[in-house]
Amino acid sequence: MSTARRIIHVPRRFALDEWGGTETVLAEMIAQQQDRGWQPEIHTSLALSAAPAETWRGAPVRRYRYCYPFFGLSRADRLRLDKKGGNLLSLSLFLSLLKQKGVRLFHAHALKRIGGEVLTAARQKKKPFVVTLHGGAFDVPEAELQQMAEARRKTLEWGKIFGFLFRSRRILEQADAVICVGSGEFEKARAALAHDRVYHLGNGVDVERFARGDGAAFRRRHGIPAEALVVACYSRFDPQKDQLCLVEAFDAAAGANPNLHLVLAGPCTVAEYLEKLDRRIAGSAFAARIHRLGAIDNSGAALPDAYMACDIFVLPSRHEPFGIVVLEAWSAGKPVVASDVGGLRGLVAEGENGFLAPTGDDAAFSARIRELAASPELRARLGRAGAALARERYTWSKIADETERIYQAAEARVELVEAIKC
Repeated sequence: MSTARRIIHVPRRFALDEWGGTETVLAEMIAQQQDRGWQPEIHTSLALSAAPAETWRGAPVRRYRYCYPFFGLSRADRLRLDKKGGNLLSLSLFLSLLKQKGVRLFHAHALKRIGGEVLTAARQKKKPFVVTLHGGAFDVPEAELQQMAEARRKTLEWGKIFGFLFRSRRILEQADAVICVGSGEFEKARAALAHDRVYHLGNGVDVERFARGDGAAFRRRHGIPAEALVVACYSRFDPQKDQLCLVEAFDAAAGANPNLHLVLAGPCTVAEYLEKLDRRIAGSAFAARIHRLGAIDNSGAALPDAYMACDIFVLPSRHEPFGIVVLEAWSAGKPVVASDVGGLRGLVAEGENGFLAPTGDDAAFSARIRELAASPELRARLGRAGAALARERYTWSKIADETERIYQAAEARVELVEAIKC
């Protein structure tokens, strides 16, 4: 067994101002792996960040020059790809990976060209290659794929040769371990891939952190009445998250309850969608009770405060591999209403710790909001059950233990392959 301690994590981007689920996972896994004596690092692109090198929570972060190999790509299109789904190319990242010494394992947090670069470097150095499907690969709606391709629809791609050289289309077949965060993705991946190196491992949550939020302080900061009954969704502004559905549901429920308020907050990944959402909010008869905020800083107390400030958390996503925000809401003791899609189906138990509603069905979401708004006892019961589940099954320590078992299985496979070659 190798004595190397370095674990190289490679996401597509790592931008502190554009925080999302992948960044949360990396932040927590870095801390857990450091506690276990490993030396985790992040190697990524300069997308949405100008800092080529920094130390973040005691771990080195290295960012490299990159491009999108398309002729005719505008600056706006490049930004759109940076924010979501961009199939970037970074030869400087690849060359740096080849030079790394003392590496235990390479862990990719993206597919396409960037994932192929990590796979190729791992094979060249005879090290295990693990990939996590944060955004999904098999359980992604066609509309989502079309939206991600929109920015390059009228361009000419010149980078296909790099996809071939880096074996981008063979990442999942050749990986020593494929980690699926959602149950739906796991089932489809296991059926599609011809090997048994597919693992279902959800995300985690720092339960104690989100149980200590100051909801009253958050309400004061954002002008939300102390007596308001707050429905909230904290997620990036993107058609995938479907906040438009939630605004429709809120409008249908707000007339019967003058204390009902809606809080929407998160970073923006699709500017056109946010503009459409803002127009819809402005046209609402209850616009004064809708609070549309920007991204909430995840580094301090602001995010736990936001969860503690709400009474009902709603996630109306059209596609959701896992739904880490559900764990965060539960940790704050809040009931959840979520779409009946993807990983959410394996996370939310109907009537036990929350409710599921059909995707895009604003009437169904509105009915659940009204039901929860009318019953403090129901809100408390579902919130307690969710918090208990988060504490029992989804602590980062438990997720890190399972990740380590997957790493060891990947290492054993590489050792066996190399022994057979010899």
